[in-house]
This record gives sequence, C-alpha cells and structure tokens, in this order.
Amino acid sequence: MKFFTFEYQGLEEIGILTKDGKKIIPIDEVRLSQEFFDMNDFIETHEKSDIEKLDKLWKGEEKSDVYYDFDKILVLAPIPLPLHDIISIGLNYKAHIPETVVELNIKNEVPASPVIFSKRARHAGGAEAVIPLHEDITKKLDYEVELGVVIGKEISKIAKSEVKESIFGYTIMNDISARDLMVEHQQWTIGKGLDGAVVMGPCIVHKDYIDYPVKLNISAKINGELRQNSNTENFIFDIDTLISDISRGMTLEAGDIISTGTPAGVGMSFDPPKYLKDGDIIECEIEKIGVLKNTVKR
Repeated sequence: MKFFTFEYQGLEEIGILTKDGKKIIPIDEVRLSQEFFDMNDFIETHEKSDIEKLDKLWKGEEKSDVYYDFDKILVLAPIPLPLHDIISIGLNYKAHIPETVVELNIKNEVPASPVIFSKRARHAGGAEAVIPLHEDITKKLDYEVELGVVIGKEISKIAKSEVKESIFGYTIMNDISARDLMVEHQQWTIGKGLDGAVVMGPCIVHKDYIDYPVKLNISAKINGELRQNSNTENFIFDIDTLISDISRGMTLEAGDIISTGTPAGVGMSFDPPKYLKDGDIIECEIEKIGVLKNTVKR
C-alpha cells in the first residue's frame, strides 16, 4: 500500500494509491479513527484499525466515496516538511567505498561501525521537483540513490529484534551531494545540505507490503544511462543494526527518516567524473516502491 502526499485543486492532501495505480483515495474522505493534518500526523497518531480499513480500500474489498485520477494530481514529497534533519548513512555498500578514496580522501576499508551523519532537511522535494545546480558554489554536484526508512513511533535504546516493529514504511531518497564542498569544509554538513538537496518519494510503502529483511533492487539512471545498480541485501550494516545503533543514544520519533546509504556508480566514480549538469534527468528506482524522477537546473 502506497501513501502519497499530493496537491489537488490547490489543496495539499494525503492518500493511498489504488491497487491498479490509476486513482488516489484521499484519506480525509475515508471514515478513519480521526482526521489527520498531514503525513507526519498520520504516521504518529494513526491506529491499527486505520491501516486495516485502508487495506480493504486498496484491495477493492470496500469502496471509497471519493477517488481522484492519479494523472490529475501533483505528487509532492511524501513528507514535505520533515520533523528533523535526515539521518544518513555513509559507506554502507562495499562496492561504493573504493570510489570515495580519490575525491573524498576516505580510507579504502570497510567501516567497523555505521558512518552516520545529518543531512539538513528544511524542505523535501518530491517526484518531478527541480534540483538546483548551485553552480555558483559547486562544480561537483552528485547523485546518490538510497532506501529511506521512515520511523513509525518514538523509540530509544531498542534491540535489533524490536526494529521491524518500529518502522512505518519505506521510500526512495536521492542524497544530492556537492563533493568539492564536502572536502573544502572537511565535513559533510554543507556539501550534503544545500537547498534542494533532499529529494524523496514518490511515496511511502507501508512496511506490511515489503518482506523483511528488506531485499530490494535499487538503481539510478542519468539521462537514461544506468549508473547505479545493486540490491539492499548488499548493505554492510542492515536496517536492524542501523536503527538499533542510532537509538542507543538518540531518541527517534515517528516520521524520522533514515537514509541507508548508496551503492556504487555515483558520478565521482567515473574517469573522468560524471557530475550533474544543467538539464540532467535523474531517475532513482527501488523495487516495489517506484521511480523518483527529477531534473537538474541552473
């Protein structure tokens, strides 16, 4: 079941996609346990009965009073205004590590523990959002397709065995990165946190609709050229390890987003590097979630 945040006739709403992919069911038009302000509110306060009701609508076992044609809505990021910055994971695929050595001066070795950093998330762009090139401050803007894990409830100091139950669902992240700024500032806050550098979507797939442990094909194309192609089963640190480790000293809340790292094939890995340029079309795809498509513009 896919959850969307979208705009219809000038109003921002949340809803689920019908199983045939042709229509959106607006949640405000469904008799659930309560009314929900936005996706963050739904994630935090929904009840199990709400998911069960929506599942019946998704399957077609029940009918909604209102449907919108999917091609008449504007798809936004599923969480346009994240509660906090994105918690991001670096170097989580072995094949990606060697390609960071030259540009980022990172050791060519598997990390002993998860590499965790914060990505500023004042606003998240969604499907079809424009990614600014920022060519006045960077010449090395890069793409990174990643699986995003959306937390479903407040957690602290949880065991690996408790992680699955703490998740709301999964989305696609594009961790836009300015490689030269990462090196210039000797840390990653500016290079990872430029305006427009948080891109996610097109939806959140509820956890019950993806097998666990998560083993999904993940890829990125630039102007139709396949650049990244892997599977999340190739994580160095799996989702249980990541979320349990983070929660040891940091309380996570419903709606928080963990971006789990990118596979090999980013722009800096090529000789010469293939950094993003004006007009580039990026298509990030993850099995069972969909395609996050964006254009880069100066």
